[in-house]
Amino acid sequence: MYSFNAAETRKQLVEWIRNWFERNGKGCNAIIGLSGGKDSTIMCALCVEALGKERVIGVGMPDSGQDLHHADEVAQHFGIRFLEANIGGMTTALKQLFNENAERWGCEMSVQAEQNMPPRLRMVTLYAISQSNNGRVMGTCNLSENYIGYLTKFGDGASDVEPLAELTVTELLQIGDLMGIPYKWVHKVPTDDLPHSKTDEEKFGFTYATLDKYIRGIEEPDPETKAKIDRMHRNNLFKLKPGEVFG
Repeated sequence: MYSFNAAETRKQLVEWIRNWFERNGKGCNAIIGLSGGKDSTIMCALCVEALGKERVIGVGMPDSGQDLHHADEVAQHFGIRFLEANIGGMTTALKQLFNENAERWGCEMSVQAEQNMPPRLRMVTLYAISQSNNGRVMGTCNLSENYIGYLTKFGDGASDVEPLAELTVTELLQIGDLMGIPYKWVHKVPTDDLPHSKTDEEKFGFTYATLDKYIRGIEEPDPETKAKIDRMHRNNLFKLKPGEVFG
């Protein structure tokens, strides 16, 4: 039967992160892309507890026309170093590259490519900062989003380590509340930050609570929702796997 102890899991996470750094980067810094949302904020809190605030660096990476979504406030709250890296110039340059070569290449940038471009450029930026600051990139993906493929391959799905990947949104909310992180960040309604964006749950057609209960075998949703979740899970499994190797 399913049970979850937020206090015990928090303790285990902190110890696990501390031990991971001992094995994979003794003395290195934790580099976190801060969005102002629950996942990166909770990741920040755990790393500060595991390593100390002096070894945690938060990076805010808005695109053109975007603000920091309180990422700087999160960093200030935890007392960590904060770097702002606006990726607008990179997204503009890549769009211009496509526009200039559209006829020669025989293609224009697709809508999907344009939507996935900022997360991938953010990861390029995050790794450049990490490798320049004796760092390790901390993943902020959770089980709920991974299960239905709500991540960008080689974008927010890339990292050196993924401490939260086996925890659902429901479980992370409990951990965030337990740690005393301000409600406005832990329970911030997540969106994709695209023009005319809807909330995650509006796009899915079901709530994280419904998804999480299904993942954990607590309660099965109605047949239509179950079929949708299963289809999303099946169609997006490739995002979680490395490229297939011959042989």
